[in-house]
Amino acid sequence: MDWLDIKEFIKDTFKYIALIIVVLVVAIYVVSLQQVVGPSMSNTLNNNDIVLLDKISYRFIDIKRGDIVSLYYADTKYLIKRVIGLPGEHVEFQDNKLYIDGKYISEEYLENVETYDFSLDELGYSKIPDDMYLVLGDNREDSLDSRDKSVGLISKEDIIGKVRVRIWPLNKIEIVK
Repeated sequence: MDWLDIKEFIKDTFKYIALIIVVLVVAIYVVSLQQVVGPSMSNTLNNNDIVLLDKISYRFIDIKRGDIVSLYYADTKYLIKRVIGLPGEHVEFQDNKLYIDGKYISEEYLENVETYDFSLDELGYSKIPDDMYLVLGDNREDSLDSRDKSVGLISKEDIIGKVRVRIWPLNKIEIVK
């Protein structure tokens, strides 16, 4: 082995190391894949669907009502839920209708779903605090979400990213809304 071979080997090794670093940075800070576990988001997302998370946009834009997000829950678990209530708002459900600060808000993304009566007061809040969000599953009858005191309101720092695209199963690839 001569000096040119060693130099070429080092050059090739550096390229692979740089590629690995770029892939790790993208996976940690920009995008990642996550599997949907359980029925709480059906019919929008179903058990075992795989989705692509955008982990960077919330550093530059605000979280909006209706966004589907992935969040940390109970140390090692992740949940996928829809953002319903934003900081500063009072949220309640009456007769299967969503009211934000007393105004009716239509939830077009729901199909034949019953949401039992609920008020933010049940969690001990009159309004959602700064950097906190109320999140619910689309399958309101079978969802562990902010209505349960074990989950409660979600802090902004617990939101991993926005669900952008369902990539599995292949026959259901679509942008998630």
